[in-house]
Formats: sequence, C-alpha cells, structure tokens
Amino acid sequence: MLPALIATPGRRPVPHRLDGAAAVLRAVLHRGSPARTEIIRETGLSAAAVSRHTAELLALGLVRQPPEPDQRPRPGRPRIPLDIDTSHHVVAGVHIAVPRLTFSLTDLRGRVIARERVPRLSRPSAVLHDVAARLPGFLRRYAVGHSVLGLGVVTGGWVDPDAGVLVENAALGWRDIPLRRLLQPVVRLPVHVESHARALAHAELLFGTIGGGDLVHLFVGNAVDAAIATGGGLLQGRGHGAGGVAHLPVPGSTAPCPCGRTGCLQVTVADGTLAQRAAAGGITARPDLRLLLRAAREGDGRAMELCRSRLRMVARAVRPVLDMISPDVLVLTEAATLHLPHLLPELSGELGGAGDLVRTGSFGADTLAVAAAAPVLAAVYQDPLGLRTAGSAR
Repeated sequence: MLPALIATPGRRPVPHRLDGAAAVLRAVLHRGSPARTEIIRETGLSAAAVSRHTAELLALGLVRQPPEPDQRPRPGRPRIPLDIDTSHHVVAGVHIAVPRLTFSLTDLRGRVIARERVPRLSRPSAVLHDVAARLPGFLRRYAVGHSVLGLGVVTGGWVDPDAGVLVENAALGWRDIPLRRLLQPVVRLPVHVESHARALAHAELLFGTIGGGDLVHLFVGNAVDAAIATGGGLLQGRGHGAGGVAHLPVPGSTAPCPCGRTGCLQVTVADGTLAQRAAAGGITARPDLRLLLRAAREGDGRAMELCRSRLRMVARAVRPVLDMISPDVLVLTEAATLHLPHLLPELSGELGGAGDLVRTGSFGADTLAVAAAAPVLAAVYQDPLGLRTAGSAR
C-alpha cells in the first residue's frame, strides 16, 4: 500500500521555487527517463539529495525505475533511469462550460484516460449537485484500482484558486460561488479550482509541445480570458485577476455589454454571439456553434468568413496587450482553429510582426479534458510530497 500524502489543495504552483522533490519530479517528466546523473545536472542538487528525493518519489508511486533492455555490462556505475509512474495515481476533473460539463480522468503525464460530457443545468447549486452525483459513477467506471489524487474544477472568467471561489463568470451568469467549499465535503477529494485559461497554461508548461519562455494563453469560447506565464510560473495579479481580457475594446464593435459599455471583446466574439450571427445570416438553421463549424469544415464560404472575422476581431483587441508583454509565444484555444488550423494565419496576419509567435494549443480534442485535470496535476508537480492520496476508487 502506498503511504498517504498531506492535503494542501490551495497551494499555488510557482515552478521557480520548487523544493528538491519537485525539482526531481519535474526533471523526470521533462527529460524522458533520465539517469540520476542527468537529474543532478538538471536540478543542481547534490547526488545525496537526488537519491533521497528519488527514494521518496519511488515510495509514493510517483516515479518508477523502468527495466533496461538486455545489453552488455559497461564499466562504472550502472545507469538507472527513472520515469513517471502512471500505474498508481490518476487525476479527476470537471470543466464547467455554458453548454455542458466535461468530466475527465488523466494520468500523471496529463494523458486523458476517460472523458464524459453531459448537458449543464442552469443554477450553480444544481450544477454542483450534478457534479457530486455523477462523479462516483464516473470514477467507478474508469478509476478502479487507482488512487485519485484530487478533483480539478475549471471554468471561465475570474477565479480565485487560493480561496477556491469562482468570482465571476459572466457567460454563466455566476458570481461569488465557493466551489471548493461546496464540493470538497461531498466528493471527499481535495478540490483544486482554476480558470480554464490558467489551467491550460499550466498544462502547456508541464506537458505541452510549445516549449518554454514567456507565454500568453488566450481562451476564446463563451468566456474569453487569458493567462500569462513568465519564468515558469503564472502571473496572478491582484485578487488573481491577471488575464482578464473580456472587456478589452474591439475596434469597430458596437455590441452592448452587461458592464454598460459597448464593443467589449467577450460579447463581440463569444461562441454564442458567433452562433447567433450564423443563424441570422442564414448560414445555419439555428444558433448552434457546432453547425457553423460543420459548415466551415464542409467548405461553406460564408461560414469560413465568419470564423475568420472573429479571429481578426480578437487580434485587434489583444494586440496592444501583446505589444506591451512581448511574449515568446501566444497560444490560442478557440473552436474554429481547433478544427480548422489553416485559419490561424488570419489571426497571425492581423497581429503583424507578432504573428509568427502564434500557436494552437497542444491538446487538440482533449483540450477541455486536460484543462479540467490540470490544477491537480500542477499541484502534484509543484509539491509532490504535499498531496495525499484519496484511496483507490471503489
């Protein structure tokens, strides 16, 4: 039986302040079955410290020593590689969007084991009751025999991860919802709460193919928000409000916003707004983003132009922010470019000199499932000795 870890669900990942065990775990994740000598070089830790932390991580089932292929013995100390152990622990998550909930289960490399989508109910209390009611069955179907390290709860808008509170999600019409306090006693798992832009930025830093450096992650859906990563950690801002781009002005837009202004980014380019335009223009039979994307994939010129116009409006709104931050890369998560990546140059071209820095996210169709689990995974890799296992699913 694996020993238990101490629960600290409110801890925030700050990668440049990693303790020894976390530094070793990150090195194993990023180096790909490194030997201990490589970990020593990567982390700057002493050989004794790496051995001690390796023993801790092995005992907790977070790393393993994969068997080496048969080969002729070499002189000197044998090379004993380490790898992330994906056989013991899993991470659960739920992404709360306007149309639906996405339940997910991932391993410690952020790979999706299972996902299920269900329609979202309207009131916050009904949604959280639905999450608590559905989660045990989901874990029984997919997590039997594994230890569940925690539940990630991810949604759009302004989220305070330390308090576990959704401060505001205008797309849902929710304010001041204490997600952790309401869910944790019911699901009996550590609950980690995060915005989807920051969750995906965490996932990119841990598991993505984008690379390091300063990164801006922009999420465009029914909610529109951003995350800023620098020095391997995420900028939080006052009240965890960094990345709030929903009310950036879109040049030329006159769309009325609930904030009292006109032309704000979220009301101008949100999925629901785009779907309404498609239906009003006769592109789709009803306002449904999936119908618009299907028409675009089938080559409907009007549908393609509507998708392109959204990307141009997004670029015009965020360009001043990007000029100020000068990130190494802008990662975009947005439905049209997820299915039609050849549309990305529409955004890049509008950004001018910054256009060659634009990338789509690393997770494709798994994006929301990975986002849901990312807060727990970020906590594991920030403080591997500070999370407790929740026991095997039954």
